[in-house]
Amino acid sequence: MTTELQGRKVALIGGMGFIGHNLALALKSQGTDVAVIDSLQVNNLLMFHSSSTVTNNRKLYTRMINQRLDLLREADIPVFIHDARDYHILNRVMGEIEPQVVVHLAAIAHAKRSNKDPYSTFDHNLRTLENALDCARGWNVEQFIFFSSSMVYGNFQTERVDEEHPLNPIGIYGALKLGGEKLVIAYQQVFDLPYTIIRPSALYGPRCVSRRVIQIFIENALSGQKLRIDGDGSEKLDFTYIDDLVQGVCLSIQKPEARNQVFNLTYGSSRSIADMAAVIKKHFPEVEMESVPRDHLMPFRGTMNVDKARNLLGYDPQNPIEVGIDKYVQWYRTLK
Repeated sequence: MTTELQGRKVALIGGMGFIGHNLALALKSQGTDVAVIDSLQVNNLLMFHSSSTVTNNRKLYTRMINQRLDLLREADIPVFIHDARDYHILNRVMGEIEPQVVVHLAAIAHAKRSNKDPYSTFDHNLRTLENALDCARGWNVEQFIFFSSSMVYGNFQTERVDEEHPLNPIGIYGALKLGGEKLVIAYQQVFDLPYTIIRPSALYGPRCVSRRVIQIFIENALSGQKLRIDGDGSEKLDFTYIDDLVQGVCLSIQKPEARNQVFNLTYGSSRSIADMAAVIKKHFPEVEMESVPRDHLMPFRGTMNVDKARNLLGYDPQNPIEVGIDKYVQWYRTLK
């Protein structure tokens, strides 16, 4: 049991999502008094029950989300089903929880969806953040953790990008993440609200319904569809298994050194799309691959330098794609 987390009160806003429910389970296992606030509307249960949502995987994703709920229930983690866009409701719930730490995860978690629907993205990303920050200030929260993204960097200008790299996002999603970072920092400057900003990249792992790249590839392979590779497959991403990210966030809550800092929390070594597809093909030898034009609104990325997190937090990611994808594929096969 990790004594630094024992008894700490933590509220996860948007905590029923892919990152949030995995983080909640890890925090609870380490003795944290954790609670989840979520409307279940975004990347979640109500999204897949909507008549306007068209997906061949609706039943699969609904099953995954119900698994999230079951796991949280079994772990005795309270879930407050409320919309963080409503300031007064959020403030009341925060008063019930009385958190020492707030982790803000509420967001549209997909760049392409953000570009197609900027109004909804602003509403779910920045409106919820503004409310969360103001509630946290009012309840004297000790640490506010904001989930940003590698997308704030835009096109990587160096082979390994550290937290000081210029911030030049491309598209709506990255711009709003950068705006969120600036707002979080401003609340610290004006109201002395301590923060930690997390920048993850290319996440994957069990019970994800956000249509991230490795998720799409595995689901296509399972159903006998081709793996669609953007461009020639040489483009690189810092693929990060969910357990590594969760480890880093738990350390960010434990360590005073994390206060008022920005951290890259990734595996810390990029791999090409072709490499990733080849690892998946080892599990599905019969699957075919095809090349498709890349999205011009996606920045060219690569390796994110995690030395700062290693040095200040003791962060130690353990899952290269050969390990993480194996775990992920085995988990999918338990659903069959």
